[in-house]
Amino acid sequence: MQDSQSAEILYQQLAQSIAAPIRAGTLMRGERIPSVRELARSREVSIGTVLQAYRMLEDAHLIEARPRSGYFVASRPLNLPEPETSNPPADSMAVDVSSLAARVMHLAHDPGYISFGAACPSADLFSEERVRRAVSRAVQRHRATLCSYTTGYGDESLRRAIARHALRMGCQLDPQDIIVTNSCLESITLCLRAVTKPGDIVALESPTLFAFLEILENLHLRALEIPTHPRTGFSLDALQLAFDTQPVKAVLCVPTLSNPIGSSIPLADRQRLALMVAQRGIPLVEDVLYNDLAEQEDQRRAVRAFDSSGHVMMCGSFSKTVAPGLRLGWVEAGRWGAKLVRLKESTSGSQTAFLERALADLLTQLGIEAGYRQLRATVATRVDEARGLIARHFPAGTRLTDPQGGFILWVELPPAIDSLELFKVCLAENIVIAPGKMFSATGYFGHCIRLGLGGRWDDAHRQALRRVGELANSMMTLPAMPPGTDRVQALVK
Repeated sequence: MQDSQSAEILYQQLAQSIAAPIRAGTLMRGERIPSVRELARSREVSIGTVLQAYRMLEDAHLIEARPRSGYFVASRPLNLPEPETSNPPADSMAVDVSSLAARVMHLAHDPGYISFGAACPSADLFSEERVRRAVSRAVQRHRATLCSYTTGYGDESLRRAIARHALRMGCQLDPQDIIVTNSCLESITLCLRAVTKPGDIVALESPTLFAFLEILENLHLRALEIPTHPRTGFSLDALQLAFDTQPVKAVLCVPTLSNPIGSSIPLADRQRLALMVAQRGIPLVEDVLYNDLAEQEDQRRAVRAFDSSGHVMMCGSFSKTVAPGLRLGWVEAGRWGAKLVRLKESTSGSQTAFLERALADLLTQLGIEAGYRQLRATVATRVDEARGLIARHFPAGTRLTDPQGGFILWVELPPAIDSLELFKVCLAENIVIAPGKMFSATGYFGHCIRLGLGGRWDDAHRQALRRVGELANSMMTLPAMPPGTDRVQALVK
């Protein structure tokens, strides 16, 4: 069993070593790459391993075989057009998405289903042994904390590690101003509680993460969705118009690899955004959860890096990049720091001390940067392969995002397809997808789906993704049916 797993890891690593220079443009379209025998000899691996790696790259449509000529970097003609900029209503709305989101997330974590429904990384993307050793060291060195309450903002070593981590995002944070939380979502919730009251308007991307909408719903806040481009994020001109015409009390955004569409705001617009909120005195809650997954270094630079007035509240976690199971977040709340501390103390108190020490250990290890690079390479190969499958198997007229990092794809299907209906049809075959209506308070995006590719990725998942496309195609060709007919049952049959 171990030998089989090692062989699989070897061909994946080989594929990633070729995929990286293709994505970077070092290997150009149409350029010849080494033959199977040449690569096997130079890398000292078997021909079978090279063939598996090349097959993986072909599935991702990064390379192509030419008869009697060898392998070449593909021209990628299968790229689909990207979705258009969203066009949500200009008015704010009350939020009610909890029931659908709860059902999807419950099914997405059910081992009986093949899931693309959650945006959670699987354990095989991380070194479980490395995390286990860090937790064991923390327990051994700080065993006294197991039987005592802890107080304060969080363990000092972790707050220093987070401050060092923030330097990668262009931010100089004082460790004394960082507050450790139970998750990034808790950080965001505390920020919104600190700067809003029930009935207030919060501006955010459209589509946006359903969990953000659930937070607004629970806090009785209104969502004002801002038109958002799938590559460059929400429109700052539209946000400025919202500032001019509506009493916006806060902005909530994910400038890097927003969930669900994977957009990243250009660097100049990040600077402009920081200036806009400072001029209006409007707090910006910035989620930097995905910054370390961005392929380009400038996309990892936070809006907080341009903030000189304390109006940007920076929230993060390492659940997508270092250790999903530790479930710790953090926040630096700018001018609202003292208020946030009081809210945190009255809400959940402090965290588990030895887990904080374990995370500090992981963040300060020498291999942390190499781990980020490896994670980015692994998920990029997976996303490329999934994009190729979608291009080949989904209906004509499908649009698809091409994010520069992360493991989420947003698929805009032809308008004739109801993604909630597709969700139900897929469930009948034990496949979970996330319908687009989860990601907006407006009821829009009914023909869109989000695909999370952070879970396991094997032949069963590839076949399941093909099957989603086949089911979508069958919905396009299903004839008109009498009123009252169950279309889902008809499709399942």
